[in-house]
Amino acid sequence: MNLLRTLAAISSMTMLSRITGLLRDTLFARAFGAGAYTDAFNIAFRLPNLLRRLFAEGAFSQAFVPILAEYKAQQGDQATKELADHVANTLVWATVIVSLLGIVGAPLFLYLIAGTGSDDPKANQAMVWMTRLMFPYIACMSFVALSGGILNTWRQFKIPAFTPVLLNISLIAGIVFLAPWLEQPIYAQAIAVMVGGLLQVAIQVPALVKIGMLPRLSINPVGGLRDPGVRRVLKKMAPAVLAVSATQVSLIINTTIAARLGEGNVSWLTYADRLMELPTALLGVALGTILLPSLSKAKVDGDTAEYSALLDWGLRLTLLLAIPAAVGIAVAAVPLIATLFHYGLFEARDVQASAMPLVAYAVGLTGIILVKTLAPAFYAQQDIRTPVRIALGVMVATQLMNLAFVPFIGVAGLALSIGLAACLNAGFLFMGLRKRGIYHPLPGWGKFFVKLVLAACLMGAAGWYGAAQFDWIALRALPLLRIGALLLVIGGCAIIYFGVLLALGFRLRDFKRRAK
Repeated sequence: MNLLRTLAAISSMTMLSRITGLLRDTLFARAFGAGAYTDAFNIAFRLPNLLRRLFAEGAFSQAFVPILAEYKAQQGDQATKELADHVANTLVWATVIVSLLGIVGAPLFLYLIAGTGSDDPKANQAMVWMTRLMFPYIACMSFVALSGGILNTWRQFKIPAFTPVLLNISLIAGIVFLAPWLEQPIYAQAIAVMVGGLLQVAIQVPALVKIGMLPRLSINPVGGLRDPGVRRVLKKMAPAVLAVSATQVSLIINTTIAARLGEGNVSWLTYADRLMELPTALLGVALGTILLPSLSKAKVDGDTAEYSALLDWGLRLTLLLAIPAAVGIAVAAVPLIATLFHYGLFEARDVQASAMPLVAYAVGLTGIILVKTLAPAFYAQQDIRTPVRIALGVMVATQLMNLAFVPFIGVAGLALSIGLAACLNAGFLFMGLRKRGIYHPLPGWGKFFVKLVLAACLMGAAGWYGAAQFDWIALRALPLLRIGALLLVIGGCAIIYFGVLLALGFRLRDFKRRAK
């Protein structure tokens, strides 16, 4: 398997997802702006989204994929299919039960996150209603995560990468076609979340049938627990839950702090977060997706040289693309926010207020992406405890930084804390890999890094100068011109960065690699 080509294919699907996501967010900003009801939706969606990442994507995938790869390589198709059936049954039933508890306990959970909420009682009622409606989303996404783990192990990456597009399409349809007909338009987004979840489940079924791995569910919620493979997954998942919880708890605490900073702060942080997720998904998530099955196979085969070489390739590619992304976002924060969101009810003050946390995120973007490249190296070793210990320490560091930053720079301090904490996380993960002898850097890292920094500095200077030539707020009256100006700045930065690297001797063939 050509890893660079596979990465390009996954990134193209992810790019489609992020483009539709940006269109969704642009329409959302135009229709709803940044206020009490947008805060209500963002907070309402944060809780089921937290549990989705906890049960469905994060902890589950980290524990399941390496064991599934082991079964596939050593125990044959029948045993692998039985493991998938039993794991699916346990996971789906667990998330259904959690969803029911969430529906009943929504007011209490929201009080713990947002306190008394908005000064508008109707916005608080809307928050509870939307939370209850969206809680079952985690059951849908648990099945989607299971399917993604299976398909990625079979090296069928395109469907899992494309799946999030369906949620974005559903949310866009909700804004355009449903919201105008509702007494409370923001409810259209909560309804669209559930429709998107069902669509994401539906698209998995044909792909799983094609490889003969569509799980069979039982009416017995605990039936799968008798399988020793399921118990292994749960045993590995327990510390992984702590690791993912540490990150998600930090996000929940940040949401709570932002909600108490005043109306609009949750929305400003969310808009910045949306833009930060674009390079994170295109680089970090895509690399992690293809590295975990390949590293797991190298582990099963006992090929330590291949294991280390895969990591080296992933780290070089991460830095090659993450460093310019971070610099570009930092120098073009206002142009990006203004061009994408400054329409309708989204005002000029919202542009400035959203740009500040975006710049803060950019400081730690490289660390955020590196974590998604380094962590799979531990998961493939079925070592989840080490990332857990690191994540728990990083969670404490994040909150200490919040105490230091938020009083001075407000909501931007929350983003800065997350970014710097991710850099700490990446640093400890890297040292752990080196200390255990899992990773041995190949020659040439010094020259490689110096060239990247030089190219990124020249690109950043050019991007800063180019962005300063336009009044991005005034260009609201000329949206096509503003879009053209942004593309000109971004295109110029890309030409300078890669042009400098080419002049310094970089070639695409140097990053081609095949997985065994």
